[in-house]
Amino acid sequence: MTPQTTLLELKNLGVTYRTGSGDVPAVRGVDLRLDAGGTLGVAGESGSGKSTVAMSVLRLLPRSAKVTGEILLDGENVGDMRWGRLRAVRWAEASVVFQGAMHALNPVRRIGEQIAEPIRLHPPGAKPPTEAQLHARVTELLEQVDLPPSRAGAYPHELSGGQKQRVMIAMALACEPHLVIADEPTTALDVIVQAQVLSVLSKLVAERGIGLIMISHDLSVLAATCERIAVMYDGEVVEERPSHELMTAPQHDHSRALAAAFPTVGDPVSRFAPATATPLPPEPADRTEEPTLLAAEALHVTFRDRTGKRIHAVDGVDLAVRRDEIVALVGQSGSGKTTLARTLLGLQKADSGTVRYAGSPLPSGGAGLRAYRRQVQLVLQDPASALNPAHTVYEAVAEGPRIHGLPGEHDIVRKALESAELRPPEKFFDRLPHELSGGQRQRVVIAGALALGPALLVADEPVASLDASVRGEILALLLRLRRELGLAALVITHDLGLAWNIADRVAVMYRGELVETGTVEQVLLDPQHEYTKSLLQALPGGTAQRSTTAH
Repeated sequence: MTPQTTLLELKNLGVTYRTGSGDVPAVRGVDLRLDAGGTLGVAGESGSGKSTVAMSVLRLLPRSAKVTGEILLDGENVGDMRWGRLRAVRWAEASVVFQGAMHALNPVRRIGEQIAEPIRLHPPGAKPPTEAQLHARVTELLEQVDLPPSRAGAYPHELSGGQKQRVMIAMALACEPHLVIADEPTTALDVIVQAQVLSVLSKLVAERGIGLIMISHDLSVLAATCERIAVMYDGEVVEERPSHELMTAPQHDHSRALAAAFPTVGDPVSRFAPATATPLPPEPADRTEEPTLLAAEALHVTFRDRTGKRIHAVDGVDLAVRRDEIVALVGQSGSGKTTLARTLLGLQKADSGTVRYAGSPLPSGGAGLRAYRRQVQLVLQDPASALNPAHTVYEAVAEGPRIHGLPGEHDIVRKALESAELRPPEKFFDRLPHELSGGQRQRVVIAGALALGPALLVADEPVASLDASVRGEILALLLRLRRELGLAALVITHDLGLAWNIADRVAVMYRGELVETGTVEQVLLDPQHEYTKSLLQALPGGTAQRSTTAH
């Protein structure tokens, strides 16, 4: 048996950031090893140091970072490399799949040009490749990540989230590196696209023998791809074991907390505990007697693509949300979920069909539509993008009351922040978004919606970009608001585990149609439509099998 070759070794790695208020240690005493052709997952929440470790491998950290210890890539110390040698190593010997393909890709350059760029910068031979050779290589790379070569001419906004992520993988593979570092490559992707991306990575590791380091806060994603998992907490590796051992019997408290933060369909666990000091009344077992608050009736919305072909984004949808009810709208990217939500909010005009609120048709404009939007508020997916970086928390929450001319602005803002569990509210008034954590920013977005006293929230992927523990806090907040304020909610999500733990009913959307609706137990434990079954089967970690067993 041929002995394995060590591809990457970190020895006593430490990273400290120099700030105006002093040095901040981000990574302390990390020892990790990856063999050629091996796979290593690094898990942890934001601030645990996992991305700092990954970026240190190719010296991609900012100038304020001081790195100690050794980083050996193919036996060569990265810290001792001169700039010319380091430039040659990047892309050609080790590359990175950066987090958030939507932001990592250049929006004004075609996909093929961006994939070709690393090859132009690091040509494989003595001579630069010809345009024909570049075209052939881009075609080959697109096929390797299961994208049609025709997508080379597309711009990033013309691709789905999963397609953009696969483009990032193609770029990372362009110069045939020995090591690929994937930083949160499946964050915010739906389960089917997530499964496709993980399958692409696994196939490339098996076929080409590259070494893979994958970073994620989701242990189930790492377990589906990596042989070993290292869990980081507060800058240190607190546990490293084979994936199956860590998933079935985690030893460290933080490992157990990460595993528990992603409950799976069929788990016999209670809903997220409400984050209140006083006990709340039990939820009613049956909400079918509640009056309908918001309803879509035979709704149709179409668009035209670049060729003039008509696309049915919403195709004959009937959907109802009752008072004091949470409905989860699930489906993969491109299924029509967000278009349906925008139409329900009056932000997108329907070709035909009716939207009714409290029994009355949605007003077409003017004061009637403004009054409706006070009652139905949107909670956006990405709080970092939803908040104006130049506006304080007070200004962000006060914007809605000002637009609607509500009196008592200061009191409204204070109560909204209190309801969103930002306490004491006055402490946050003058803070800017960059001074808040991800969970705090999402609470500000929720507070902005609450400031108008709505009856229903439309929450578009409200926790997709958040850490494991923060997810639970935000979901507990939504459940508490429902119980205390009687808020109804339409939660748009690709996370079936989230739907299982927060929703009363589930509606499954596929290619513009609602293919299955019912209670959480009916839809997720006994699915009838093949598409619903495929969503469950795409979950990492064998969730589909556990759900049928639970049933």
